[in-house]
Amino acid sequence: MAIVFAGTISKGWLAQALGIKFNYDYYFDPYHRHRIDAQCQEYTRVTFPDLAIIYSESNAGRAEYISSNQVLVGGIQPNMILGMLLGADFVPNDEFDPDISINCLKDAGPEDLPPVKSLLDHKIVKQFDEQILKIKSDTSSDLCVIPPFFWDNSGRIFLHGVMTSAQKFFGENIFVDMLADPERCHTIMAWMADAYIVLAEHFSQIAEFPITSVHVGECSSCMIDVDSFDQFVVPQTSQIGKALGPLRFHSCGCSTHLVKSVQQITNIVTLDTGGETSIADIREAFGNDFPVSIAPMAVDLSAKTSKPVLDWAQRIVEENGNGDLKIVYHLEPNYKLDILEDLNRYIKEAVA
Repeated sequence: MAIVFAGTISKGWLAQALGIKFNYDYYFDPYHRHRIDAQCQEYTRVTFPDLAIIYSESNAGRAEYISSNQVLVGGIQPNMILGMLLGADFVPNDEFDPDISINCLKDAGPEDLPPVKSLLDHKIVKQFDEQILKIKSDTSSDLCVIPPFFWDNSGRIFLHGVMTSAQKFFGENIFVDMLADPERCHTIMAWMADAYIVLAEHFSQIAEFPITSVHVGECSSCMIDVDSFDQFVVPQTSQIGKALGPLRFHSCGCSTHLVKSVQQITNIVTLDTGGETSIADIREAFGNDFPVSIAPMAVDLSAKTSKPVLDWAQRIVEENGNGDLKIVYHLEPNYKLDILEDLNRYIKEAVA
C-alpha cells in the first residue's frame, strides 16, 4: 500500500502566527515576496516537522520541488490573472487570500472577448515579463524565477478549469446559461481554454521554464451533472491536456458521479478530488497504479474530536486497497493540529 501525507499552509494561518501582511506589494514585487516566502517556509519547517507541510498555494507546490532561492513572479491564482486581463480589479487582503472584483464579464458575450494573443500586450503581462527578465539577468544573485501559473521548480503549471473560470467571471448565471444557451457557453469556454494555453506558453517561454505537466482545477465540476460535464468540461480540458502535456485533474466536493467521465479527458495521468468522492469507484475505473490525491473534509479538520476524520480515513484506506494515494490538506486557522496529528499517525500505522 502506498499512501503518503502532505499539506500546505494558508496565508490566514501565517498572518495570525507571524503578523505578515499579504498586501499588494507581496504579489507585485517579487523581491519583497521572496523575503516573505522565505520567512513563511522557515516558520513552517520549524513549527511542523512531522506534518509534511510546506508554504504554497493550496495543493500546488511540492516539497521536493521548492528551494530557498526560488522567487515567484505573478504568483497569483490563474483565474485572477485572466480576470485582471479582462478588466477586473485586484483585491488584496492583508490576512487572507486575495480576490478580484467579481462578475467582471457579467453582461459580456463571445463578441466582447478580445483575441487571445492580444492578452500578451496587457500592461500586467508586460510587468511580469519585465520582472522575469530582470531577475534572470541579475548575475549578482542565484535567484530562480518561478513564472506566473507555476508554483515550484517542477515545471507543473496550474490553471483553473474553464467552467470554474466562467463562474468566477460571469457569476452563478453561467449554470443556467449552460442549459439555456449552450452554444454561447461553448464559445466562451473554448476562448478561455485558448487564453490559458497562450498565457501558459508565453510565460514558459519568456522565463525559459519548460512545462512538464499541467494541473487543471475545475473546482465547480462537482456541482453539475454528468451530461453537462461531458459537454462543457471534457472537451476544453482535453484541449488543454493536448496542448500543454500530462494532466492532473482536480475537482472539489463529491465527484463520484463524474469518475467515468473524467476517464474521457485526453492525457489525464492523475486525479485530485474532494474527500467525499468514492476511492473505490476511482480504483475500479483507473486501477491501483493510477496516482490519486484526496483531501479530508474541512468540517472534519475543525471538529471537536478526531473521530470524524479517522472514520473517513478508515474508509479511504479500505477503499484504496493497494493504490497509489496521497492525502492532502491546506492548513487553515480553524483547523486543529491535534486532529491533523491523529490523522497523520493513523495513515502511518495503516501503511506500516
